[in-house]
Amino acid sequence: MKKYIFIVSAIVLGALVCGALDNVHPYGDPGTALMDDYFLANSYKSLSTQNIVTSIVFDYRGFDTIGEAAVLFTAVCAVGALFREGRGRR
Repeated sequence: MKKYIFIVSAIVLGALVCGALDNVHPYGDPGTALMDDYFLANSYKSLSTQNIVTSIVFDYRGFDTIGEAAVLFTAVCAVGALFREGRGRR
């Protein structure tokens, strides 16, 4: 029974992945340039920075960057705790 559930779930997952990959833009085709034009036109005016990449990462996507930093901090703490716990056992 477990074998059939695994096979059915693998087929469903494969179909979902193929369906998602069908909607991805081809490599090199940006799809739409509206967002790029907005960042190029407004990054210096609204944020007073010369580097557009820095303004996107730290200002427009600040919450996402904070979330990624929190995940990395949690992972480092977990690895540190795992290595520290093994030292005291004999």
